[in-house]
Amino acid sequence: MLISERKNKMAGKSKIVYVCSECGFECSKWNGKCPSCGEWNTLEEQEVQSAPKGSSLKSASASVSRDLSSQIKDLTQIGTDDEIRYSTGISELDRVLGGGLVKGSLVLLGGEPGIGKSTLLLQICKYLGEEHSILYISGEESVRQIKLRAARLGVDTPNLYILSTNDAGAASDTIISSKPDIAIIDSIQTMTLSEINSTSGSISQVRECTNLFMRTAKSEEIPIFIVSHVNKDGAIAGPKVMEHIVDAVLYFEGERHLSYRLLRAVKNRYGSTNEIGVFEMGNTGLEEVENPSAMLLSGRPEGVSGCCVACIMEGSRPILAEVQALVTKSGFSAPRRTVTGFDYNRLAMIIAVLEKRAGMFFGTLDVFLNVVGGFRLDETAGDLSVALALYSGFYDTVLDKKMIAFGEIGLGGEIRSVANIPQRIREAERLGFEHCIIPKQSMKLIDRNNTKIRVTGVSSVKQAFFVIRNNNDEKAE
Repeated sequence: MLISERKNKMAGKSKIVYVCSECGFECSKWNGKCPSCGEWNTLEEQEVQSAPKGSSLKSASASVSRDLSSQIKDLTQIGTDDEIRYSTGISELDRVLGGGLVKGSLVLLGGEPGIGKSTLLLQICKYLGEEHSILYISGEESVRQIKLRAARLGVDTPNLYILSTNDAGAASDTIISSKPDIAIIDSIQTMTLSEINSTSGSISQVRECTNLFMRTAKSEEIPIFIVSHVNKDGAIAGPKVMEHIVDAVLYFEGERHLSYRLLRAVKNRYGSTNEIGVFEMGNTGLEEVENPSAMLLSGRPEGVSGCCVACIMEGSRPILAEVQALVTKSGFSAPRRTVTGFDYNRLAMIIAVLEKRAGMFFGTLDVFLNVVGGFRLDETAGDLSVALALYSGFYDTVLDKKMIAFGEIGLGGEIRSVANIPQRIREAERLGFEHCIIPKQSMKLIDRNNTKIRVTGVSSVKQAFFVIRNNNDEKAE
């Protein structure tokens, strides 16, 4: 009896802990609010094994520690010429990745269900499969389902190999033994490790499976794509540490009922995080949109008030998007403010500036603001375009269709300068615009000899409205 009791003490016992799905914080009892990150209803129950009684973590770590000073390298002795990149055959995806898929990298691709994650990965198999072997591991679909979808997309490469399993350990061992050039895991939430006593999709399973595939990618020099679901808030489902483990995090954005999709990098160890890729979902899969500005400006209405064109920078690419504002009499005591594709608080600030500095009263008016095409106007350079669209909708006056405006609005009603003015003007000129309103302090950056478009500098919103009225008066004459 004494011997059995001693064995139980030495083996350790399991215990229940509560782990936050957002930050990974652990505590012994459940709380509605995480004490670490402050998020609500994120603590999940997990069973863990306690350490055996009498064990010393310090002594264990000391016994395996060793001196690594011989592996220290001088920065000037480290070469970067051995970086190998695979072109995916999709230029928009290569742009977001920073020039292609880096050998030995782990890339996380997240997005809403049905947005096109699996479709995109199957499409790149069509091009990469011409010269490289690809192992597609799915935990959600059978091999027959993948075959049917590949046939619909026209993917028939003989170098594409399919495996259906939920065992992360077996998937890793298969990658190591078969040694494909590229591997795809679809999806990480369906993978499990038998050593972990929790269900698939739990915090511990997702974290450890991601760590396993990261070690596999680095040790075997095999680039691996990991597909991930998102939660109801649009963030990657699982612990936040998962995004820290991988080399790149790509988000697929867009509405399922709309045809256009945006691919954005929120983390990239091998390139910029400012680039975006634009796709259109068609009958045969995702198609690249090489000229997003022309796409976003297609179908503009004629002779309608409340429309103005903005220009924002997405990485090195200037993109033009149409801003529409509808200002109408409110039937409620509290007027509505409905915004799509623009920050709600930013709109409230611009309305307050127009009321205080330009004498426009919106207290009894509903305001509806929309950025056409499902695009999101996050840059402050879109402030002036929003203000001009509101002005046009307020006075029901039609703006010149060939006019574009960009600039940041301050609380004093001043128009502040923004970056990349010459690139924005060149893009507007390329698409046929004839008049551009910019911050006055940015006029010194304009090369008059190489610019055919008419450029007007303004220092305040009142001055911008004055320019609009003069242009309309000239056209009326």
